[in-house]
Amino acid sequence: MKIAIIGRGLIGGSLAKAAIRAGHDASAYDKGETPRVECADVVFVAVPPFAVVEVVDAVSPRLKKGAVVVDMTGIKGFVYEEMKKYALSKDFVFVGGHPMAGKERTGWANSCADLFDGASMILVPFPSCGRTPLDMLERLFRQLGFTRVVYTDPAHHDEMIAFTSQLCHLISSAYVRDDLAKDHVGYSAGSFRDMVRVGAPDPDIWTELFSLNRQALLPVLDRYIARLDDFRSALASNDVSRLHKALEEGCVAKRRVDGVDGNRV
Repeated sequence: MKIAIIGRGLIGGSLAKAAIRAGHDASAYDKGETPRVECADVVFVAVPPFAVVEVVDAVSPRLKKGAVVVDMTGIKGFVYEEMKKYALSKDFVFVGGHPMAGKERTGWANSCADLFDGASMILVPFPSCGRTPLDMLERLFRQLGFTRVVYTDPAHHDEMIAFTSQLCHLISSAYVRDDLAKDHVGYSAGSFRDMVRVGAPDPDIWTELFSLNRQALLPVLDRYIARLDDFRSALASNDVSRLHKALEEGCVAKRRVDGVDGNRV
């Protein structure tokens, strides 16, 4: 299969390397380059959300009939609305996508062929898409290392990503800015490393992601702050019963996430 990737960052680079590993003819193009998409069966658009529209508009006249275009952005509501004009296109198929994989360090230099091994791929197709392109994409993504393909709608995607990804980055960024963080050596272990791992998201990329997804992110952030306030109030009043209850509720929730109660994730 001939694959063109527009964007040579961590995701674009890893897509290119994974595709080549799987035996496909893949090429990746950076900003300012003219991507050769005329013969591509699949075009991955691995650029920030605001750039997706510009890129797809630019390449659409040159796509071969029946080509499938998949964006790789972490926000689907905004992109979905902007791409509705192509939903009924008879020339090519557009599908929203989001690979659930990443690293703390970005860029082509940090991309790798095994980034997606064992990962989940989220797809947000238009209702008019049909099964044929989706079946093809499922086969391709499994060849690239993904073990699960999840279908959803834009609103549910953005709500879930606000919780499973964006909130984690916000918390880590806030945590690592404490003055005590610089003196952690000799006082820290796994807990500290886990908390600071995603504390330095690229400001240009993540400001855009947070801003575009603020309607989904704000309620998630508000609920988290309310739970922190509950802990703070219990500590301030030395209400050990309340503190113990909150910790117990966390233990129950953690067991549920881990599947101890039979709800495997």
